Amino acid sequence: MDLANCPRCGKLFARHFRDICPNCHGQLEKEYEDCVQFLRDNKGATIQVLSEETGVSIKQITRFIREGRISLYNAPNLSYPCEVCGMLIRDGNMCENCRGRLQRDVRQATSSDRPTSASQEYRNGGSAYRIGDRLRDRN
Repeated sequence: MDLANCPRCGKLFARHFRDICPNCHGQLEKEYEDCVQFLRDNKGATIQVLSEETGVSIKQITRFIREGRISLYNAPNLSYPCEVCGMLIRDGNMCENCRGRLQRDVRQATSSDRPTSASQEYRNGGSAYRIGDRLRDRN
């Protein structure tokens, strides 16, 4: 039997299939049902309105959306915050601005870390020995 503390309430429980205790799981399911029922009745609701009317946190509603339990298809005004800047988005984890900034930073980091060439590194006293050098030495 695998015992664990529930991350939501702290109670000790026997972990079988879930990472939360049965009481918290029941509360989560109730929150989910409340959200789904509210969205059925109010298709144009935003995430703020949904949170205020149901009492479910925006973080939990976002988790339901990311798990695929709440669909954005029939909710045209429902969107969730970007993980970086908090701007409301409808797909992915980041908005286009944050995604572009991340890609630009990765490109800059990889281009500045890359040596100019293996032969230059070797000539400058480096210990780089590439497969091309090995094949060239055979001839």
